[in-house]
Amino acid sequence: MESARIAVGVIDDHPVVIEGVRTWLARDPGIEVGHVADTVEDVPCGLDVLILDLNLHGRLVLDELARLAAAGQRVITFSQFTEREMVLAALDAGACEFVAKNEGSAHLLAAVRTVAADRPYVTPTAAGVLASDRRPDAAPLSERERTALLLWFQSMSKASVARRMGVSVHTVEMYVKRARVKYARAGRPAPTKADMLARAFEDGLIRPDEIVGYRSAASTD
Repeated sequence: MESARIAVGVIDDHPVVIEGVRTWLARDPGIEVGHVADTVEDVPCGLDVLILDLNLHGRLVLDELARLAAAGQRVITFSQFTEREMVLAALDAGACEFVAKNEGSAHLLAAVRTVAADRPYVTPTAAGVLASDRRPDAAPLSERERTALLLWFQSMSKASVARRMGVSVHTVEMYVKRARVKYARAGRPAPTKADMLARAFEDGLIRPDEIVGYRSAASTD
């Protein structure tokens, strides 16, 4: 049977960039462009990966990036701005990967394939920034990712976590997968639930009493 194609969206305010990206993606028969736009409004559901320019019509869209990522959308930022602060801001906002526009088709195609499979991929630009990152909160988790992990660590099923957070199970799974990707990118892989809990303790993202003191919400229903 033919494997499912990767549905990709491309958002950029320069038509020539969009056409270039579409040409690059067309080299892979397993990739299909399902959405093209110059704004982040009305992004359709069902996209496996969204390629997003960080600067649209002269305005940074980091808040919109964070919103899309929080909703479970896999986002690859594709930008000409490669300053350290910009790369870290994009990754901290929830981007699965940062690809500089001068890194070309090979890195963009590789990023699309691996991000769609929920695997980490690090471009030279991102690698250079992350290698020099000496912040105490390196590989940070977003507040929604932390909340999902905390509820999951409290022995709740992902379906129960989804109900508590008011999101879909798919979105909860995306929070967990993004956290794994961030730790793998930082050189601290966490392939199991126990590994993830250890990393969260090490980074001070979760306190032991937040786990020990848990009482199931089901017991009060």
